[in-house]
Amino acid sequence: MAFTLFILLIPLCVFLLLALSGKRLSAGVTGVIGTLGMAVVAGLSCFSAYRYFFVIGQSGGNFPALVPFSFEWLRFTDTLSIDLGILLDPISVMMLTVISTVSLTVHLYSVGYMRGEQGFQRYCAFLSLFTFSMLGLVMATNIFQMYVFWELVGLSSYLLIGFYYTKPAAVAASKKAFIVTRFADLGFLIGILLLSYCTGTFDFGELTANNGLLVIGSTTGMAFLGLSAASWALALIFIGGAGKSAMFPLHVWLPDAMEGPTPVSALIHAATMVVAGVFLVARMFPVYYFAAHDVLMLIGYVGAFTALFAAVVAVTQTDIKRVLAYSTISQIAYMMTALGVSGFSGPDGLGYTSSMFHLFTHAFFKALLFLGAGAVIRAVHSNEMSRMGGLRKHLPVTHVAFLVACLAIAGIPPLSGFFSKDQILDAAFHHDKVLFVALWLVAGLTAFYMFRLYYNIFWGKERTYEHKPREASWTMLVPLGILVVLTAVTGFFPFSKFISSDDMGYAAGINRGVAASGVAVALIGILAARMLYRKENDRPAQLAARMGGFYRAAVEKFYIDEVWMFVTKKVIINCVARPLAWFDRHVIDGVLVDGTGRLTEKIAGSIKGMQSGQVQYYALVFIAGALAVAVWAIYI
Repeated sequence: MAFTLFILLIPLCVFLLLALSGKRLSAGVTGVIGTLGMAVVAGLSCFSAYRYFFVIGQSGGNFPALVPFSFEWLRFTDTLSIDLGILLDPISVMMLTVISTVSLTVHLYSVGYMRGEQGFQRYCAFLSLFTFSMLGLVMATNIFQMYVFWELVGLSSYLLIGFYYTKPAAVAASKKAFIVTRFADLGFLIGILLLSYCTGTFDFGELTANNGLLVIGSTTGMAFLGLSAASWALALIFIGGAGKSAMFPLHVWLPDAMEGPTPVSALIHAATMVVAGVFLVARMFPVYYFAAHDVLMLIGYVGAFTALFAAVVAVTQTDIKRVLAYSTISQIAYMMTALGVSGFSGPDGLGYTSSMFHLFTHAFFKALLFLGAGAVIRAVHSNEMSRMGGLRKHLPVTHVAFLVACLAIAGIPPLSGFFSKDQILDAAFHHDKVLFVALWLVAGLTAFYMFRLYYNIFWGKERTYEHKPREASWTMLVPLGILVVLTAVTGFFPFSKFISSDDMGYAAGINRGVAASGVAVALIGILAARMLYRKENDRPAQLAARMGGFYRAAVEKFYIDEVWMFVTKKVIINCVARPLAWFDRHVIDGVLVDGTGRLTEKIAGSIKGMQSGQVQYYALVFIAGALAVAVWAIYI
């Protein structure tokens, strides 16, 4: 499996080639290079999955963890070093296929969507860097290597979100994403350092071996404020994951990230940046479960609250990309909740299995939603639902693709979202009824706001468009077709059979009662959206008026952004940054630096007469010095 190294090297080489070539390559050649490079990566990823799952196969009922490539990068002590390598296990192989497949569709789609855009070469280069960073993250053999690629993912997202750097909103959005995730990543780094200090290793294999025994043993007796060192370390690591995966209250960057090109939104939301936090918790799951179960419970409740919060906000948004953004927050939170309610093996491990399964299925139908939204935006030149309507007649292929994606995310059988969502509901039902009710309500809200979006775009009031909407080019429609097929069939994959690794065996199934309740609440949501939005009427406005302040608060995202701005400006800037700036200017710079210079200058001025150039004066000083030394010698 050493060939898996090329999965990393190819997108890196494509990035370097496109970045260094600049405008010397035409847009057409750039698109071909980027797409062909990603096609090779996708092919290698699928071949790796085939080799891993069907040739190497299970050993003792589980799939082994393989390290086909590794070398020592930095050594800190005799026992602590950082290696760079490739780790292949069920979840990393699964992520390779997801990332490379979605990235391939986004590359091909971008050829049509970004046609005529200035800076297309730069865009393709950043896209390859983004894919390289995420592939490196999921194949990391140790948590510090993951952190390195984690930061590269943050850098890549900053560059892509701010691609339209002449737009102030895009610049502000890229900075917001970068700053918010940097605060979260500080927690991640502190957690890594604390964990490595206690255990003496960064390696995932050693940390998770024997049900996290190394972590438990090395942190026994170490506690602070009633929590063990393991709980503190893993809670800090989760903060990093919460920032990347946009968990409340660190979610504020993700809706604004919609200022980037729509294909970028598809890649960020479907298969790369936002799932990194879920992957991190899944990678460290044995340690969370056995060494810090209290933190795992916290993850479950944070996830459930975030899912419900984001779903409520999504119901009120009118920008179609922002609706999808809050949908992503809600669905990622679904995955986090599933991990939070999971046991470790067998039937109890359904939460883990369903979380990874939902990550797998969500990647395809969420990419389909964003790319379908991109086709709509390109056709009508607007993101606002109020400027859309009746587009099913103008965009028949996009209409069908978008409908399939909406049915999938709503959890309607037999599409993929039904199977993965049902398993998450089943896991929550058997672990915590409160979390189950929250996720059940989210399922209904998801169906409602997605079909509110669907009916407003493709049905609703017939609009008079300045330019007649036209169906997208083949380079945009082919990726939609691929994703429709994947959305339709991936739910039938025997996913639980392929997700087990050493020491972990997980089971999955369908609970008919839970599944029926999930489908029922989804159908209620769809019917409610049909009644309100299929044809233009006054009912939505009347309902919003009845909800009063709650509706207005939801429209304003419950003022969380305003709270963050208050904390940033009034607390961090006024109470922390300004005093530190004053101290820097007046004490560090004024007293220590300038004061030292003035003192040196004064002393130099007072003694500069000693360098007068007069020989007589030098002789006098010499004789006086010699007499002083003689007197000192006599009396001493």
